[in-house]
Amino acid sequence: MQNPLLTLPPLDALRGFVAAARRMSITSAAEDLCLTQSAVSRQIQLLEERLGTPLFVRTRRSIVLTDAGEQLFELASPWMDRLAELSDNLKHDTRLRPVTITASIGVASLWILPRLGAFQAEHPHIDIRVAANNRITDLKRDGVDLAIRYCPAPLAPEGALHLFDEEVVPVASKAIAASAFASGEALLRHVLLDLDERGRPWLHWSQWLREIGPRCKPKGYLHFNQYDQVIQAAIEGHGVALGRLALVLPMLRDGRLAANMQQRRRAGDYGYWLIQASEHPRREVAIFRDWVRTQVERTSQELAQAESVR
Repeated sequence: MQNPLLTLPPLDALRGFVAAARRMSITSAAEDLCLTQSAVSRQIQLLEERLGTPLFVRTRRSIVLTDAGEQLFELASPWMDRLAELSDNLKHDTRLRPVTITASIGVASLWILPRLGAFQAEHPHIDIRVAANNRITDLKRDGVDLAIRYCPAPLAPEGALHLFDEEVVPVASKAIAASAFASGEALLRHVLLDLDERGRPWLHWSQWLREIGPRCKPKGYLHFNQYDQVIQAAIEGHGVALGRLALVLPMLRDGRLAANMQQRRRAGDYGYWLIQASEHPRREVAIFRDWVRTQVERTSQELAQAESVR
């Protein structure tokens, strides 16, 4: 089967035809295109030979479109305008296509967004689009350049870059922490902030409370369906949360939260992984990817020093 693109007439010939049909004058078309009259005539003749039919009826003083010429002009003239408009827009659009990164709502809110200001200051010409959701997306189908995935090591996609492991620690505002972290029993005198997501038991208080005692009950619970809500409630002094250490480090550093580091735990083999949609990404994606790696190195250093965070 022949490729339809091979049967299309040359663009220059179409342009000469449209210019002549608009002005109904080969001389005027030549002036519009900055060509000679004979050059435009040759373009139209070439197009007629290619299509196998005359497009103009020529007289000594004028030209008139044939039926075939009318059909071609109605199709080609607006198409030429749209092509010219697109060409002009592309030529003058100096902004790069945004780099899209996707991550869970918690990771996007607590780890990516607080760091984006620094990237924008370093690279003001690169736009970033954060697509936060808790479902796994098809990167190429959804137009996503980079993704941060949270999963156990055996389920990490091939080629994924390991960012950091998952560690969990009780966190609270300083006022709450002063009494809640005095002992295991002291914790029970406070409201516990819990996440309504059954698939990750290390982020639920039920597992932790079983280690204190079989019938332990806290003062109460506050439940949330998004992890960033859990952490915001802890910052505002509403209770004690289970902090994902890599995500809450900035709040521990600036004093918005305090942690009970004696209860620091590794969450099995779960971790955070960076995936890129293309093996050879465009330049702005590579720049943002390398910047993410730099931020990960800093986070890893902070995690190694986190025993000193109080």
